[in-house]
Amino acid sequence: MKKTSFQDYLPFIVLALIAVFALFIPGELPFADPEGKYNYGDIAWILVASCLVFLMTPGLSFFYGGMVNRKNVISTLVQSFIATGVVSIVWVAVGFSLSFGTSINGLIGDPSTFLFFKGVPSGQPWSLGTTIPLLLFALFQMKFAVITPALVVGAVAERIRFTSYVLFMVLFSLLVYAPIAHWTWHPDGILFKLGVLDFAGGTVVHISAGCAALAGVLVLKRRKDHIEKKELQPANIPFVLLGTGLLWFGWFGFNAGSALGANGLAASAFATTNTAAAAAGLSWIFFDVIRGRKASALGFCIGAVVGLVAITPAAGFVGIPQSIMIGFASAIVSNLVAHYKSKTAIDDTLDVFPCHGVGGMVGMLLTGIFASKNVNGAISDGLFYGGFELFKNQVIGLVIVVVYSFTVSYGIFKLINLIHPLRVTEEEEELGLDATQHNEQYHPAMLSVQDNGALKEEQMAH
Repeated sequence: MKKTSFQDYLPFIVLALIAVFALFIPGELPFADPEGKYNYGDIAWILVASCLVFLMTPGLSFFYGGMVNRKNVISTLVQSFIATGVVSIVWVAVGFSLSFGTSINGLIGDPSTFLFFKGVPSGQPWSLGTTIPLLLFALFQMKFAVITPALVVGAVAERIRFTSYVLFMVLFSLLVYAPIAHWTWHPDGILFKLGVLDFAGGTVVHISAGCAALAGVLVLKRRKDHIEKKELQPANIPFVLLGTGLLWFGWFGFNAGSALGANGLAASAFATTNTAAAAAGLSWIFFDVIRGRKASALGFCIGAVVGLVAITPAAGFVGIPQSIMIGFASAIVSNLVAHYKSKTAIDDTLDVFPCHGVGGMVGMLLTGIFASKNVNGAISDGLFYGGFELFKNQVIGLVIVVVYSFTVSYGIFKLINLIHPLRVTEEEEELGLDATQHNEQYHPAMLSVQDNGALKEEQMAH
């Protein structure tokens, strides 16, 4: 057992202080709804959608965990999944206030508005979701906040310390995610007022995470295996398939749930989500084939996820036929960027920036092109239908979020590195993070052909 230091005690002390402070926040009765504003069909759907979005984080864990080297499977799984604990506490304590509290000049929410969910159970419904309780809206949004820093894991996998990444999740949630969510989804936010459209998180989730991933890669530098140009095979392709299925399934809650009601818009967003994912998965593997590669399970999974990313900002604003083009185009662009990146010294382990960052950017731009007021009467037409203003707003919003997320995330990684080393030692990297960070080991539940034959011989001998 290693000798503990004050740094080892600090996370426990912080959590204990939060728990003690929370004791002095009084409990509240749920909002009574005497005027009958709630729609119980909407409540039921958003409860289910919240569960679906929660499922995406363990899905992401399997998606990432199956693609890394065998000695880093568990560490990659838990670095993603731990967000369900870390960000949930941050969100209740102050994250929801910063994202959706009373706006301070359109830049950030007042942290005292919903501190420790004060006033959330008993509060009036959210202004853009008046048929569901404020508490349900807060819980639905929590699941978005949970998965966003978990996405960054794939870029810095196989070399980042577990404790350092937990600290990154906290700081990213407060300093990057919350401001961008406020700008984009709060009625007084600067991007919302500008007219930027982001139905379910193209900027808030995917571009912010993708740019943070790139920042992390540049700060942590390259893995030894990457420098030596070793081609490591994924540990478990079935894990990737399982993770993709869970992500795809959960994404229906992610996008269709963002309609905040059981209505026609939710059904439309559900359909565009599935269609774009299907088109992108096929586009990726067909594009691989014409470039001389084989159609692979891994390729289809990555392509489908890129399509899900790209349709996210557009899901409730574009028609179902147009979602085919969004999936088709986004997969080709991300495929090319991933291929180009592989020729550089940028060591983004699982191509988070090409897939989530670039996929989100493509989705935001195509939202500005294909958005239609025939689909959603609350918006103006996109460029394809003669509306230049919306496309211009999408470009401005995209640039602001890219610059902000990359710059602040880079600063966060640098700051953490001053407080506590971000990167494991060379020896720990060689041994693998499963053993050195968690004292655990991944054992695939299968025998090799040789082992299976030896087992049969032993059974016959007995």
